[in-house]
Amino acid sequence: MSESRKASQQAGPASPPADRGEAETLERIREGLSTLHLTQMRQTLDEVLASPPREEMSRPEWLWRVLEPQGRERLEGRVERRIRESRLPARKTLTAFDFDFQPKLDRDLVLELSTLRFVDRGFNVLLAGMSGTGKSHIALALALAACADNRRVRYTTSAQLLSTLNAALADESLSSALRQYTQPDLLVIDEVGLEQVERSAASRAGLMQKVLLPRHERRSTIVTSNIPWESWGDYLGDHLGAAALIDRLIPDLLTCGLGVLHHSAPSTT
Repeated sequence: MSESRKASQQAGPASPPADRGEAETLERIREGLSTLHLTQMRQTLDEVLASPPREEMSRPEWLWRVLEPQGRERLEGRVERRIRESRLPARKTLTAFDFDFQPKLDRDLVLELSTLRFVDRGFNVLLAGMSGTGKSHIALALALAACADNRRVRYTTSAQLLSTLNAALADESLSSALRQYTQPDLLVIDEVGLEQVERSAASRAGLMQKVLLPRHERRSTIVTSNIPWESWGDYLGDHLGAAALIDRLIPDLLTCGLGVLHHSAPSTT
């Protein structure tokens, strides 16, 4: 065996093909990667083979060097798709949230929520307070984190939700319209009570119940509101219906600088 052939073998898997047989095998690998639509992996393979050999690299390390960029590209693409499907109006993070601006906010609770364990357990989160206190920022940040964790997320304002469902009720497509709100792992209903137009659209309290009650104890919902909970009956136009919703969504309260931050767990009964 020639000295060049021995050097090629010692260099490990990162060495370029030394004969026609290896070149043909490499071309079949490229074709296979193209057939599987693994274009990033094919590009990385050529880059790795063209780079100087590293004798200390094991075969698993070499293989991971080829696989990792493709896996990262797929993961990033999946996250971007989740974000698009969620219809988030902005990408907010908790690292960008000014906790010093809200010194009474339970920071530990917010950071605990960012682990998404509340989604795993079907808990609900309700944020209440005056406008400008950071409710929507926190809700959007939790939703973005859920997208990054490959969860199905749907964002809507209360006005958008009620308008969509009222329109669906009118053209008899309510069942189909409800699925976009009842099926996601995490639903964010933002700005409850913010718009006056929304209040007139909320005359059918049953529409909100049709969204929230099927999710109860099964999928998580985040609600932000600038009206006190005792005003939900007026907002929904149905005091009994509002009481039923609140009874399920808010079994216990935690007071924070936002006004009130409610973190509700499924009932054990």
